[in-house]
Amino acid sequence: MTAVNEQVSAGAPDRADLGENAALKETLEDYTLRFAPRSYRKWGTGVVATSALGGIAYLADFSIGANIGISYGTGNALLGIAVFAVVIMATGFPLAYYAARYNIDLDLITRGSGFGYYGSVVTNVIFATFTFIFFALEGSIMAQGLKLGLGIPLSIGYAVSTLMVIPLVIYGMKALAKLQVWTTPLWLVMMVLPFLYLLFKHPDSVSAFFAFGGEDGANGKGVNFGSVMLAAGVCLSLIAQIAEQIDYLRFMPPKTPENTRRWWAAVILAGPGWVIFGAFKQIVGLFLAVYIIANVVDGSSIANQPVHQFLEIYQDMMPHWLAMTLAVILVVISQIKINVTNAYSGSLAWTNSYTRVTKTYPGRMIFVLVNLAIALILMEANMFDFLNTILGFYANCGIAWVVVVASDIAINKYWLKLSPKVPEFRRGMLYDVNPVGFVSMLLAAGISILVFFGAFGSAIKPFSPIVAIVIALVMPPVLAVATKGKYYLRRTDDGIDLPMFDEYGNPSGETLLCCVSGIEFERPDMLASNVPGPNGEKQYISSLALSTDKTGEHVLPAQLP
Repeated sequence: MTAVNEQVSAGAPDRADLGENAALKETLEDYTLRFAPRSYRKWGTGVVATSALGGIAYLADFSIGANIGISYGTGNALLGIAVFAVVIMATGFPLAYYAARYNIDLDLITRGSGFGYYGSVVTNVIFATFTFIFFALEGSIMAQGLKLGLGIPLSIGYAVSTLMVIPLVIYGMKALAKLQVWTTPLWLVMMVLPFLYLLFKHPDSVSAFFAFGGEDGANGKGVNFGSVMLAAGVCLSLIAQIAEQIDYLRFMPPKTPENTRRWWAAVILAGPGWVIFGAFKQIVGLFLAVYIIANVVDGSSIANQPVHQFLEIYQDMMPHWLAMTLAVILVVISQIKINVTNAYSGSLAWTNSYTRVTKTYPGRMIFVLVNLAIALILMEANMFDFLNTILGFYANCGIAWVVVVASDIAINKYWLKLSPKVPEFRRGMLYDVNPVGFVSMLLAAGISILVFFGAFGSAIKPFSPIVAIVIALVMPPVLAVATKGKYYLRRTDDGIDLPMFDEYGNPSGETLLCCVSGIEFERPDMLASNVPGPNGEKQYISSLALSTDKTGEHVLPAQLP
């Protein structure tokens, strides 16, 4: 124990009763409200990357690829997917790097990247919305599989797909890591095999795929920029997926000279690199849809449903009973892999927001149930029939959030140097709201949504994603220059003399005793308390305890400029 620890321990209160603070019970396992400490991050880079990529096993990509291809034709769909991939890679890299380097989730990154302590609450709501929309989409796909394979009515299938993830998501990162690592190899084989089979068994399907002009012949227009952007807009609804990747990447081990290559490979592949797999699945989904439309009677009615896509190909390879079994197994595995992540990440987002606003921690499981209830309502409302509209609308909100944060990191932190390079997330160190990110996001989301619904005319309507990207990219540096960066930090000194980072620039593993909980937390999670000890000595408080401090007595005063 350090000298500072010894000093604090000497005057510390008896260890707190954990039953008095529910936040301490759960966040010590899944770190809902705080930095992920070094003592917990015992996984290697490969395990973290595999766990993160296991979360993209969802089948929604197959539906998205099929839907945009059927609507706009193969050429427009492929270019739209390419636009989507470029945007995801460019915006996802700085976010993934910050998460892995500083071991914080996207909400904590957002706080210090232009939004402020309370300003990022709105982005948590955006992310939570993402999780229940895509939970509902995956649950709908699973229900389709259960109906096809077992004859279970859709309404019951929706409930089954919702309830079955609850036991799996209770135990946080430890259970999720095992689940993702164990199921990924089987999922990969079952997903890739039908695609490869078509390529070798039916090579003519390739030419038919590229010639496909959409269900109505791509409106007779072939490739055009408007259709490309409409397709890209639907795909870009997945931009918030980087937040789910980050929920795993924050558990990356410290970066050292010995693991530098592995560390970077894991961050890039499991961070923005998820889009490589996502884009591939969208293309495969469209490829399978085109094959079904061309070769199956009434195929157009089922071509956008992944369970039918795989069943039709499996049936060409093996007996019907085995094909049906494998198709259902694939759907169930995929749904479980992604929806445990959706339920987990959504519960973190809701819990974080609620606790910050109310200073009360209700328990993460309450918000697991809230998120699942909303998703179930969407499923019962048959959201699958309105997929393009729902995703196209949501894309504007997701783009506004992610691009604003990426812009603040890349431009305001590294180029203009108006935003602090080290991300700050602790209460008292930040202003409640920073107009740089908060206002930028509202403008980008608001204006692009108006464009999406045709408020500025039909000619510009397809380009709402571009509007969102441009505004979200430009406004943060404009507002940072206009405000001279003065709303980023309320304080620059947290009152602790210990260094924040080790010799390699990783968050320090040194510990300090929290005067409220009586538990030791690592240095990056701690601040000096504004309340002196019994003998007038300096005390320290964790960001976790500070987030539930309703009196505010422990919050350090603002520093004068």
